[in-house]
Amino acid sequence: MPPDPLPARPPSGYERLVGLEIVSASPQEVLIELEVGPEHLQPAGIVHGGVYCGMVETAASIGAQIEAQRRGLTVAGIENSTSFVRSVRSGRLRARATPVTRGRTTQLWQVEIQDATGRVVASGRVRLLNLEQGAGS
Repeated sequence: MPPDPLPARPPSGYERLVGLEIVSASPQEVLIELEVGPEHLQPAGIVHGGVYCGMVETAASIGAQIEAQRRGLTVAGIENSTSFVRSVRSGRLRARATPVTRGRTTQLWQVEIQDATGRVVASGRVRLLNLEQGAGS
């Protein structure tokens, strides 16, 4: 059985604002990319840590939401832990999110961000709470 694809939807306001592109998404793996521009850099000329945190959160949330929708649920992030491994000044970044656990009440997703040469530049984990539709708002 093929994986459930990402339900058709326009990019979120955050995704548009930052320039994130969803390459593929399923309950097993999410790939997103970002072309680094001057708007993503901090004063020292390297990618701002918040960009990595946002990529980690977005990739994990997309995968967790697809899984939750299969159960008639939604998700809300409750923890994001992102580590910065290597600085980047330009180029394309790719985040790959995979589930660690997809439990009854929570999900844990691991995300690795690589630069265009395949070097890991950041990694993180996001824990998300599975909620009934309309809860948590």
